[in-house]
Amino acid sequence: MPTVSVKRDLLFQALGKTYTDEEFDELCFEFGLELDEITTEREQISREQGDCKASGASEVVLYKIDVPANRYDLLCLEGIARGLQVFKDKCAPRYRRVSPASGEPQRLLVTSETAAVRPHAVAAVLRDITFTQERYDSFIELQEKLHQNVCRKRTLVAIGTHDLDTVCGPFTYTAKLPADIHFRPLNQTQEFTAVELMSLYKTDSHLRHYLHIIEDKPAYPVIYDSNGVVLSMPPIINGDHSKISLKTKNVFVECTATDLTKAKIVLDMMVTMFSEYCELAYRTETLSSEFINRKVGINESTERIAGLLTKMCLRSQPTGAGDQIQVEIPPTRSDVIHACDIMEDAAMAYGFNNIPRTTPGTYTVANQYPLNKLTELLRQDLAAAGFTEALNFALCSQEDITDKLRKKLFETRAAHIANPKTAEFQVARTTLLPGLLKTIAANRKMPLPLKLFEISDVVLKDETKGIVYVGARNSRRLCAVFYHRSPGFEVIHGLLDRAMQLLEVAPARGTGYHIQAADDSTFFPGRCAEVFVCGVSVGRLGVLHPDVIQRFELTMPCSALEMDLEPFL
Repeated sequence: MPTVSVKRDLLFQALGKTYTDEEFDELCFEFGLELDEITTEREQISREQGDCKASGASEVVLYKIDVPANRYDLLCLEGIARGLQVFKDKCAPRYRRVSPASGEPQRLLVTSETAAVRPHAVAAVLRDITFTQERYDSFIELQEKLHQNVCRKRTLVAIGTHDLDTVCGPFTYTAKLPADIHFRPLNQTQEFTAVELMSLYKTDSHLRHYLHIIEDKPAYPVIYDSNGVVLSMPPIINGDHSKISLKTKNVFVECTATDLTKAKIVLDMMVTMFSEYCELAYRTETLSSEFINRKVGINESTERIAGLLTKMCLRSQPTGAGDQIQVEIPPTRSDVIHACDIMEDAAMAYGFNNIPRTTPGTYTVANQYPLNKLTELLRQDLAAAGFTEALNFALCSQEDITDKLRKKLFETRAAHIANPKTAEFQVARTTLLPGLLKTIAANRKMPLPLKLFEISDVVLKDETKGIVYVGARNSRRLCAVFYHRSPGFEVIHGLLDRAMQLLEVAPARGTGYHIQAADDSTFFPGRCAEVFVCGVSVGRLGVLHPDVIQRFELTMPCSALEMDLEPFL
């Protein structure tokens, strides 16, 4: 959950009422927020930067408020104050757009060159704003909160804000070769090319984290005004020429993006938080009061439920057709995408503590799923045997389960992701081994030996048609690795024996378990064995092939065991 830090006195001024800390904590709880901490500027700076940095800080009281991750409209003081005012029936904001008093609306032209790097852009103008230092700080902080949250650290959306009175529209969003882009970036005293900027910011503690987004692209995105002045090179830096200040009256806001929907959400948040003169897209949903009553567990009239939703910034009214309610969803509520989201807001406004406690209508006796119970018991005993548990992603790259393990793709029976967002998440894992080896690679500086295990699901293609046919199935596996200067096959073999002892399977051919030599390209020739239980193969163990070790960037021998747990139920 994002944490928003606001000055208490400014917040109370915006709310038009002073609360005690306990009263405000209760108000936050009713609205679905959490007052996480009460501190001062001095205490906060002292904690973050040390006592010497806090010597000039004030004793202004700060409220640190935890906000739901999907409520982008509550990421600044203005949004929190407005939401609480609506909740307390003190206001009902309505956003509308007005044309400029003179001239046509500004235009942002997007050229085809941007398609290969950052194809989307949206923009708006905030006119006649009066900035105070507090409002300016909140404006900048909202941008940063959005960048870290919905913008996914600028990879999806980057926000640029400019003093409109220093530039001249229409504006052009295009892409150019890095050497052809020249401008003076924010807070610099000289011009740089884009190539020089990328080198300059590699050591910048803040901006270096965003360079990877475009540095490998053949062309960089850039926004010009009609006179050729550079406004910004998104998503890295704005131009110094158009920077906003406390004297700025008209703000040009542009959002460049790889996701158009997210860009519109971010632009809506920026303009609605700091202006009530921007007409944006409202939409309506219709649902029944019976649905809300049944899901929440209350019994309220249609009019009463409409009033509850209005308190949550969802202007609502009965349609007159039975118990139907028409709900108007403002641009600030991008989190509302389903009727259940509206129902949740109704429950919040009603008060979770006010919902009657009821006994379930059906009587059942709950039992833990046998496979999960077995898994939990094994985890405890494997940890007691000296192995550390790891938990890795269920998705991995295709290379992890093929080339790195010396396997062919057709051998893996892997379920592929149709539209992977990154090369690291192309397929559902078919083995737990790559995840453990990557964990070891990330912890090579830890004292040896490294002994890890994981008990989790893999996903395998399965053409068996069951009740629900999806073409794949989960399989619960146990995998363990031993990494040291010597292979330690005896350690992994000992762990197998201990696991079988816990599973109450005796060492015997036919009726118990045994191992026999096997060939597997992942393991060193002559150092691999197959595990059989009651004559059925359940897994393999052995010393990993040197090529496998090298491909996972490891330098020492490693032994591994992987077996299927489901046959033991």
